[in-house]
Amino acid sequence: MSHSYDLIIVGSGTAAMVTANRMAAAGRRVAVIDFRPFGGTCALRGCDPKKMLITAVQVMDDIRRMRGRGVAAEEPHIEWTELMAFKRSFTGPIPAKQERNYASKGVDTYHGRAQFTGPNAVEVDGVGTLQARNIVLAVGAKPAPLGFPGEELLMDNEGFLELEQLPKRIVMVGGGYIASEFSHIAARAGAQVTVLQRGDQILTQFDPDLVSWLLRSFEAVGIDVRTGHTVEGVERTSGGYLVRVRTRDGEKGGLEADLVVHAAGRIPDLDSLNLDAANVERTPKGGLKLNEFLQSVSNPAIYAAGDAAQMGPPLTPVSSHDAKVVVGNLLDGPRHQPDYRAVPSVAFTVPPIASVGLSEAAAREQGIKVRVNSAPAADWYTARRVAEPVYGYKVLVDDDTGQVVGAHLVGPHVDEVINVFTLAMRNGVTVEQLKTTMFAYPTGASDIGYML
Repeated sequence: MSHSYDLIIVGSGTAAMVTANRMAAAGRRVAVIDFRPFGGTCALRGCDPKKMLITAVQVMDDIRRMRGRGVAAEEPHIEWTELMAFKRSFTGPIPAKQERNYASKGVDTYHGRAQFTGPNAVEVDGVGTLQARNIVLAVGAKPAPLGFPGEELLMDNEGFLELEQLPKRIVMVGGGYIASEFSHIAARAGAQVTVLQRGDQILTQFDPDLVSWLLRSFEAVGIDVRTGHTVEGVERTSGGYLVRVRTRDGEKGGLEADLVVHAAGRIPDLDSLNLDAANVERTPKGGLKLNEFLQSVSNPAIYAAGDAAQMGPPLTPVSSHDAKVVVGNLLDGPRHQPDYRAVPSVAFTVPPIASVGLSEAAAREQGIKVRVNSAPAADWYTARRVAEPVYGYKVLVDDDTGQVVGAHLVGPHVDEVINVFTLAMRNGVTVEQLKTTMFAYPTGASDIGYML
């Protein structure tokens, strides 16, 4: 059995949804394929459910900090099973809701693994062959291979977000977003957490000064962060797992754990697609070879968006942005290019850390005459009001243009305040214009003038 479409989309996350809805609205016949429940990583296995768990542990931290300052609470704690049920009240209805949405727009949906059988054709398990003028790869990402014995024993981010019970001893392998966010969730829910990072800093995507300030919040809840530790293997034991590590000095040791979590990066989930059959070339690192229009350089019928494209930062807003670019190119011909200027990023630790634009090192490497405004600010009202000892900023200003070229924040409300800096940077708003803006007071944004 064969079915023909104007567009086939492989994957069902943010990039797929935006692409499908817009192409259907333009009158194109569209099909969406996914072997997993429809919804993608962000809605089902990433950003949204994670933020729901973070909200609960944020409340716990609010109570911890406000004890003796007017808040009295006897033995507050996380009821993990109830919290998971609350999370599922959001994630559970999403797949069916998405399929209803597609049906209402005339988009056909297929469940099964897709494999290319030609430049414009894919075969779907249990369905048959689908053909289309264009195919968009929006398959997202998967955990990167770790290359040590026992890596199959590790639990990925999806498994952690489905835990029915929280183990007592948890080891996070890696030191990025997943390790940092999950460690705050687990520690504040009562687990003993160790983070093993091979490099010298966790959260390497963020300014090292601000990360050093943030580490106080890790210490406050007993998260054991060990940098310069390389995992050499994981073994199952009668009591759980043994994680074998080697330090930067060559010393070897082991940690016992009830759960070991893969938190060491993700790569595009491309291996099962049989890309060779479609003449879709890959980079030496395994990604897709794409041109500036998010189009395959070897098969112009194929486009990619989001984590599958790996052209911009691996963030949900980038997936949506990529999808809009791809739709423009499908409708108008390849002429639209993504704009990754000033893409904000947040790690939802407690408190959060946020960044947009250039780092101090990158600004200097580019020869920008940069003025650096930076200081810890725990004595400012924004932090004192909530008894938060972690608050600080580093703002980089181009002396020649008077515009912000980088903003790095840590502390309460910075996950929202970073958006103001993003708006300014993407629209050429100067420092003087920011300083003369009247922000509501007292809010996190009202501190911006003092950061400049």
